[in-house]
Amino acid sequence: MSGGALSLEGTPYDPTEFSRLWVVATTTYGVGDVVTTIALVQFSASVSEANAVLRTAIDAFGLWGLVGLKLLAFLVCLGISLAGARDADPLLYYGPPTTLALVGAFTTAYNVRLLFG
Repeated sequence: MSGGALSLEGTPYDPTEFSRLWVVATTTYGVGDVVTTIALVQFSASVSEANAVLRTAIDAFGLWGLVGLKLLAFLVCLGISLAGARDADPLLYYGPPTTLALVGAFTTAYNVRLLFG
């Protein structure tokens, strides 16, 4: 991927750091939040999805609607981060994975609390 849209070549950022940032975001948001949300939706009769957009997607497409929207959000954030790297903009580079990691950690913890009371 030399010099392509998905490359950090020619930017001031380290590919290893980039990978680590996105592993954390993937773990908390992509895995933690998605798995605990699916568990809530599937196994809790007393809790429903609070996000109206996600609830609509789940109603229309089932769990694939949830996964699709989460994946879309993830890919948009990844694109913003790569654009930030190309522009040498630290806010756009670090902001998306940090935001996803924080949102993912919070919602995972919140969902676990809802699951187990």
